Amino acid sequence: MSTRRVLFGALLVLSLVLSPRTLSYALFSGDPVGSNRIADIVEKSGEAVVNIDVVRLERRQSVNPFNDFEQFFGFQFQQDPEFRRFFEDRTVPVKGAGSGFIIDQKDHVITNEHVIRNADKVKVTLRDGRSYDAEIIGQDASIDLAVLRLKTKDKLPSLPLGDSNKTRVGEWVIAIGNPYQFSNTVTVGIISATGRALDDLGKKNLIQTDAAINPGNSGGPLINMEGEAIGINVAIAAQAQGIGFAIPINAAKDVLNDLLTKGKVVRPWLGIYMRDVDQRVATFLELPFEEGVVITDVVEKGPAERAGIQKYDVILEMDNKKIKNAQEIQEIIRGRQPGNTLRIELYREGKRKKLQIKLGEAP
Repeated sequence: MSTRRVLFGALLVLSLVLSPRTLSYALFSGDPVGSNRIADIVEKSGEAVVNIDVVRLERRQSVNPFNDFEQFFGFQFQQDPEFRRFFEDRTVPVKGAGSGFIIDQKDHVITNEHVIRNADKVKVTLRDGRSYDAEIIGQDASIDLAVLRLKTKDKLPSLPLGDSNKTRVGEWVIAIGNPYQFSNTVTVGIISATGRALDDLGKKNLIQTDAAINPGNSGGPLINMEGEAIGINVAIAAQAQGIGFAIPINAAKDVLNDLLTKGKVVRPWLGIYMRDVDQRVATFLELPFEEGVVITDVVEKGPAERAGIQKYDVILEMDNKKIKNAQEIQEIIRGRQPGNTLRIELYREGKRKKLQIKLGEAP
């Protein structure tokens, strides 16, 4: 009997015994759904996922209704001091919650910056119920990332960090977090897209997933089928269902050392406002070309102004690379450090001019 007939017979038997849905899982053995693979990953990786509870002390202004009455009628009430104290400004605790995960044996925890923003007290709870106070080591609002350190000498589990550059659309992923105070909630989905931007939040290059993410999932990990964190859940599309977003873990790796050692992300800064040169700009500035990036404004006392760059200069080259758009300039600067020098060729009043600019530190 030929191999082809044996295979056909086996498939025929499967089709009679199994449902079409189950058969599809049987044929694609790499599909984790219907197996214990996800449960195994959650059992191990979930140990390092934590719930984060924060307390912010906010000052609330009180209004004494008798003050307005006294000003209107022109006489004062003889109020008991204890009664007046009731209307004094008060500091009240406001609670918040989010998620995070332990990343190393030094008990550092990654979460979103907006989870711990303005926090006066941070408490972290593990899946097994152990709770620890935490201190904020570093935070950056731009990338929406924060690092905490747990105040403990216990040996705690950690979650390995993967390579988000290798993430492919269609891959299965797992989200674990604390949505709506339902601690250690597990949801599963796929990578729906990469390189997404949320312009209203100022976030770019995000991973999109259909794994259910809700308020409270912020800061929790997006985990691949290798049990590695490849993203940090950060936002949802409020008007939709099944559209969530995560910060790629590689973006976090790029700034992690700064957060651990300096408490903030040190970024290079040129100090300019700019836009691409198109036909409309070229006509307005009477340019003989439609290329490069025009400087629309220069920050006072910034690196660009100190180097002699002026408003309406057109940048044509940067470090011997021809500039096509503003994004290319941003990428070049992002790859440098404060103190580095850039060689720039620009166009001003009909002439080409070369300058050197020493990058500053972004304020």
